[in-house]
Amino acid sequence: MPLVPAPRALSLLLGLMTVLTAPCLGAQQQRDSTPGTKLSDSTAAAATPAALAVSAAVRARHAPVIDGKEDDEVWRDAPAAGDFREFQPTEGKAPRYRTTFKAAYDDRNLYIFIRAYDPHPDSIMRSLSRRDVRGPADQLKIIIDAYHDRRSGYEFAVNPVGVKRDYAVYNDTDEDDSWDGVWDVGTAIDSLGWTAEFRIPFSQLRFANTPTHTFGFGVWRDIERYKERTSWPLYRQSQNTFMSQMGRLEGISEIGAYHRLEITPYVVAKDITAGAGVPAEPWRHSQKGSIGADLKYGITPNLTLDATVNPDFGQVEADPAVLNLSAFETFFSEKRPFFLEGTGLYRYDANCNIVNCSGEGLFYSRRIGRGPQLNGLYGGNGSASFTPILGAAKVTGRLPHGLNVGIIEAVTARTVGEQQATTEPLTNYAVVRAQQDLRGGESGLGLILTGVNRRLDQWSDPFLRRDAYSAGVNARHKFASSRYEILANLMASEVRGSAQAIASTQQSGVHLYQRPDDDLVFDSTRTSLRGDAEEFALGKIGGGIIRFQTSYMRQSPGFEINDVGFLRRANEQSWSTWGALQLRTPKWIYRSLQANFNEWNYWTADGLPTERAVNTNWHTNLKNNMWVHFGGTIAQLGGVFCDNCARGGPAMRVSPAYYPWFGIQGDDRRRIVPELFFNFGSGDAGHSYYRNINGDAEIRLLTQLQINVGFSATKNLDNNQFFGRFGSGPAHYSFARLDQQTLSLNTRWSYTASPTLTFQLYAEPFVSRGKYTDIRELSANPRATDYGDRFIAFTPPANTSLGFNVKQLRSNTVMRWEYRPGSSLFLVWQHGRDFFDPKYQGQPWKDEIKDLFALHPDNTFLVKLTYWLNR
Repeated sequence: MPLVPAPRALSLLLGLMTVLTAPCLGAQQQRDSTPGTKLSDSTAAAATPAALAVSAAVRARHAPVIDGKEDDEVWRDAPAAGDFREFQPTEGKAPRYRTTFKAAYDDRNLYIFIRAYDPHPDSIMRSLSRRDVRGPADQLKIIIDAYHDRRSGYEFAVNPVGVKRDYAVYNDTDEDDSWDGVWDVGTAIDSLGWTAEFRIPFSQLRFANTPTHTFGFGVWRDIERYKERTSWPLYRQSQNTFMSQMGRLEGISEIGAYHRLEITPYVVAKDITAGAGVPAEPWRHSQKGSIGADLKYGITPNLTLDATVNPDFGQVEADPAVLNLSAFETFFSEKRPFFLEGTGLYRYDANCNIVNCSGEGLFYSRRIGRGPQLNGLYGGNGSASFTPILGAAKVTGRLPHGLNVGIIEAVTARTVGEQQATTEPLTNYAVVRAQQDLRGGESGLGLILTGVNRRLDQWSDPFLRRDAYSAGVNARHKFASSRYEILANLMASEVRGSAQAIASTQQSGVHLYQRPDDDLVFDSTRTSLRGDAEEFALGKIGGGIIRFQTSYMRQSPGFEINDVGFLRRANEQSWSTWGALQLRTPKWIYRSLQANFNEWNYWTADGLPTERAVNTNWHTNLKNNMWVHFGGTIAQLGGVFCDNCARGGPAMRVSPAYYPWFGIQGDDRRRIVPELFFNFGSGDAGHSYYRNINGDAEIRLLTQLQINVGFSATKNLDNNQFFGRFGSGPAHYSFARLDQQTLSLNTRWSYTASPTLTFQLYAEPFVSRGKYTDIRELSANPRATDYGDRFIAFTPPANTSLGFNVKQLRSNTVMRWEYRPGSSLFLVWQHGRDFFDPKYQGQPWKDEIKDLFALHPDNTFLVKLTYWLNR
């Protein structure tokens, strides 16, 4: 079957890319004259390249043995640097213990040796955990900006027993912890303290194709038992920058060829036990096998191609269980490695400021490979729960003169349900992203184009949009020594499809064109829908102890990005202001303190006020390293209305509500680290309230064993829960008093036999039950000031469900063995149990949990073997 043609938006952008990649006059001179680190707020503007911290790397005649020892020939020749300063808790203070480092290289690798002096080696904190997990341990970290663009780079960290962590960095301060490079490190503890010896292949870095190189470079050290952090050069937290504060590593020349190729083929074998819905086959087994591959190829020193064919993400942890009774979709974070890596470049936020930023944006990678959208219509017991990804590829990199580019292309397969009816059509996704840095990264312009094309048929054409496109242009500018920042963002969208599909779009919870009391006009004959959005923000992001941001946002009623993006609702505008006080200098009672004060206002596009709220939050790190958090929100002030509570019915007035909260966290250096949070709420003129207590304990019985046990218990009495729309003539928009109790437990066990062999178990039982009473419908005056006048009595049809009982168990068990760098063996057991009853049972909690574990399980046993090849 031929693939769906790439969207026209992609071809349009290719022409635009030709213009964007043309030489930018003056860009190189501007970047070269911009300091890579700021000495202080008062002297930053006058800093020169000569004032930067500089170290030199020497060429190694023989590669050192990566064992954490300083006995190799190259370390006798390499000069040592060691002017470290403390940056936390006290910025600029002389370090408690001395640290030095040396740098060397050969044609293929960069080598770094760090000596962390400590007069009490037996007190050095160490924790054996799986890769990328930070336990209570000392740490050494190197930061490399191989482009030397002061905006992007990589971090490589290790603790005294060899546990590795790594990150990709973008936009100067944003870290992508999903990036996993292939590199090596050796550590050792001796009478002087401890050491780390790094080998970083140049194939894992991105750098210019020049004879000589200057890398941005930094080294950090954490002394965990004192909670002190030192760095070379001094890192200043008050500046809200990261990569642009790095020093320089010079002396690197004539390094290896840039055309790098990495291939990771894998084979997967699955045994699936299902059939909970097939009484005649309660233990039906099916076996499946598949092969696939990941590929990484360096097209140029600056551009990298990543591709995956027939990917399988069976080793990825399951999503948490949820019960969503709201009008809006639940957001789940991305966990699949292919889509996680480099996610920072593709991120394009919508409806996002410091007060509110909840995952909405023009690209939401979970749309690719989503659950088939028409399973509810045509699916059966054997229907696929996820749409297979036939293949996906992305090109990312940084071109000359500060242009970051990224292109994603993915194709998902057609899935079918009963009688071969389509549950998800063959679909093509395309995303193109470009970001141009200006003024040495102090300013920038960004562009994104997305496109979705579906091959619809008789089953899917009435329900799904055929094409969906969106575009965005954003800009940022820092001024006044990088203390202040202005942001602007303009977006547009268009979706196309059959009249029935576009009518469904207009009536969805995102748009609600059918509301009877607004200015929107529902048109059942439309075959397309267009919209736009605008966002502006001004803030103080650095310098001193005061921060603030004020922002305005608007989404037009027709703005629709949910085919490959994420948006909870359109038809909204808001003004939000955030102010913060950040006290980082330790005092007699605390190590640090931050308090913020916020206010926000929301309206529909035609001016109906939907929210006015004020809020404050306080976070204090005490001298004993415990944390105390508290705050609260007063919402729905001054006469505001809920335009989506009736799910397409008229807007109703909502009464003020109050949401205080409080929490404490233990010292994370201890064997047992508890935390406990309390959340409260009261609203609807005293008719509704909310109580939640949740906690967690991290327990380290052994150096290799980490146990996390958590719980959440909620009592929710909601007097304004939407109950349903009834009647084919005059509509009855009904509400009820919902008495809901929810209990969830979670546990995560991690055992690390060695830094390359780990075992992890995650499990979350979840039970939520509720009953509906006092059923009412909206009165002729749902905007009445008096709460009781907004409703009148209503009797629902006979046999209407008046409750629910939901039980779920999600569990993942994974053993991972990295038997050679970049190559792994996974043994996985996925376990699930699901139950829904449209009745409130009201039995004791112990019986609810007992019934959950008595449910018929679905099990998947998976073996996945990957092998990393490179040249």
